[in-house]
Amino acid sequence: MKRLSNLSAALYALTISSLPAAALAATRSAGCGKDPTRLTSPPTTPHTVTVNSKAREFYVRLPEGYDRDRAYRLIFTFHALGGRAAQVVAGEGDYLPWYGLPAQDLDESAVYVAAQGLVNKNDFGGTTGWANVGGEDVALVDALVELVEADLCIDSEHRYSTGFSYGGAMSYALACERSAEFRAVAVLSGGPMSGCVGGNEPIAYYGQHGLSDRVLPVDMGRDLRDRFVRNNGCTPQEPDEPAVGSGTHVKTEYEGCTHPVAWVAFDGDHVAQPRDAGASQTFAAEETWAFFSQFTLT
Repeated sequence: MKRLSNLSAALYALTISSLPAAALAATRSAGCGKDPTRLTSPPTTPHTVTVNSKAREFYVRLPEGYDRDRAYRLIFTFHALGGRAAQVVAGEGDYLPWYGLPAQDLDESAVYVAAQGLVNKNDFGGTTGWANVGGEDVALVDALVELVEADLCIDSEHRYSTGFSYGGAMSYALACERSAEFRAVAVLSGGPMSGCVGGNEPIAYYGQHGLSDRVLPVDMGRDLRDRFVRNNGCTPQEPDEPAVGSGTHVKTEYEGCTHPVAWVAFDGDHVAQPRDAGASQTFAAEETWAFFSQFTLT
């Protein structure tokens, strides 16, 4: 696996460390310092919130030993086309629980949210997804951020989003439209299906795509990546990619970026949890967590 030197995370750390204490304190959500009243159920318990007159289902995973005075990361995990939030929670089908991130987070530093996409009769034959019609799915995320941060202690400088396929498209839409509100996204074999309103501001961006993807071709993933290569002021380059049939992946970290950009190309098809040949576990969770956790909590 190839890694290129990258100063982006260091630049981020320098920026955060130079903020006055009052600014840092302002990143703690309204839920800090008080016991939660709504989001106290086990992670398998569905909750609902009404957005644009529609009841939307979601799940929340609290860290083990949740501390009301500790500000946590907030990580959204979006399911793929035809999927269910409950599958993301339980690790059913092609999912690991919460995309495998809690298993990487040994410090229990994050609150996780999995929301349910809507059925859209005009969207791939009327199945669940993130068509984001009229911005309704971005509005859902806005509502969930407000709800979660009112009840739980969150560092509002540390909001993240990830998802596979349509879930990656939703994370891309947030990168475009909510770059000021989110620290980073990880788009796993995604596309532009959820739209891209705005899309001209920088945000830390991790992209991952299979070279033999027969559902969303790899050129689609490259296009999404290149938007944030430009937005983030990175030095343009043609990343190395593995040979077809090699059963490997190659990671490139762009240089000269104001916000980090990483690209993982792997020898494989449209899968959420790709593995290198002979490996027993996917590299996706480890790489996603490494990208998110480079931004240290204050």
